[in-house]
Amino acid sequence: MVFILLVLVAAPVRAGDEKILLREDFRDLENWRPLYFPKIPKHSVYTVETQGDRHCLRAASSGSASGLVYKKEFNVYDYPRIRWRWKVDNLYRNWDGRTKQGDDYPIRVYILFKYDPERAGLVDKIRYNAAKLIYGEYPPHSTLNYVWASKPYPERIFTNPYVDQAKMVLLEQGDTKVGTWVSEEVNVIEDYERAFGTKPPPTASLAIMNDSDNTGESAVSYVEFIEVYR
Repeated sequence: MVFILLVLVAAPVRAGDEKILLREDFRDLENWRPLYFPKIPKHSVYTVETQGDRHCLRAASSGSASGLVYKKEFNVYDYPRIRWRWKVDNLYRNWDGRTKQGDDYPIRVYILFKYDPERAGLVDKIRYNAAKLIYGEYPPHSTLNYVWASKPYPERIFTNPYVDQAKMVLLEQGDTKVGTWVSEEVNVIEDYERAFGTKPPPTASLAIMNDSDNTGESAVSYVEFIEVYR
C-alpha cells in the first residue's frame, strides 16, 4: 500500500497545561487521503455528517475495505497522547480478530509508524525495498490499531492475522455501548512498548478505517474529533 506522509509544520495550540499539536473536527476531509488495498475492489465510504450541533466523520462499509490517512506526520515522543470520540451503529456477527476470515472492525483509529531505511537491518531493507518496488512507497514500519471489537475477547492486545507488525488494541468490546458516543484516550508510546516490547519509531501519522471485506457484513460508525497532544 502507498502511504504519502507530509511533514507537519503547524504550531501547537495550548489547552491549559496541555499542548495540542493537531485537532481534526471533520468539517471536511481536506486533511485526509484515501487508503486502498490491493485485491480489494469494493471500498468503504467516508463522508462528513452533521448530527445536532456537531460535525463528524461517517464511515460505512458493506463487504468492503478502505481507509483514510492523515496527510501530516508527528513525532510520538514530542506528542505521545491521542484522544477521540467515536460511535458504532452495529457490530459483526462473524467477528474473530485472530483469524483472517474474521479480521473486520466497524471502526479503527490507528497509528502508522514510518519506516526509516537508515535505521533498518539488512533483512528489513530487502523486504521494504521489495515492497517499495510494488507500491511506489515504503509501507509503514509498524502499526497500532485501536479498535472496537464486535465481541468480548480475553486479550487486550494481539497480533493481526495478516501482518506481524500490526498490533490490535481492543479499546471497546461487544455491544454494551453500541449507539453511544464513547471518548477514548491513549498513550502511543506506552501501548507500543506493551505490544511490541520495544520503543516505537519516532515519526507517525493517523489513519481511520471501517472494514467488512472478510466477514462480508455491513457496519456504520462515526468519529467526532481526533486530537494529538502531550
